[in-house]
Amino acid sequence: EVYVKESGGGSVQAGGSLRLSCTYSGFTFEDSDLGWYRQAPGSECKLVAGISKDHGTFIADSVKGRFSVSHDGGKKTAYLEMNSLKPEDTAVYYCSADLGYGGMCGSTTPNWGQGTQVTVSS
Repeated sequence: EVYVKESGGGSVQAGGSLRLSCTYSGFTFEDSDLGWYRQAPGSECKLVAGISKDHGTFIADSVKGRFSVSHDGGKKTAYLEMNSLKPEDTAVYYCSADLGYGGMCGSTTPNWGQGTQVTVSS
C-alpha cells in the first residue's frame, strides 16, 4: 500500500530554518521521483523542489540558495532543508511521489501526503 507522510513543519521567525521529512512506503525510490510542493492560502500549488530516481535534484528559482533536497534510502525518507526562511515561504508543504496517480496539493490520492504547515513570521 502506497503511503506518503510529511513532518517537521512549524512556526519560525524570518531567517530561521526548518527541515521537513517525507517518509514513504509501498514503493521504492527507484520507482518514483519525489517532489516537494507548497500551497499558500489563495495561491496555486507550486513545485519547490524535487529529487529524481538518479539522484538529480531540482530547486525552484524562488527558493534557490536557501532550500535543498536530499534522500535517505535506508530510512525511505526524503528531506527538504529550508534556511533563511521568509514570510513568503509560509504555506502548507506537501510531498508527492510520481507514481502515475496524478493529483495535486490536498489530494487524497495515496501518492500525496496530508501536508505540513510552515509559518514564517517577520
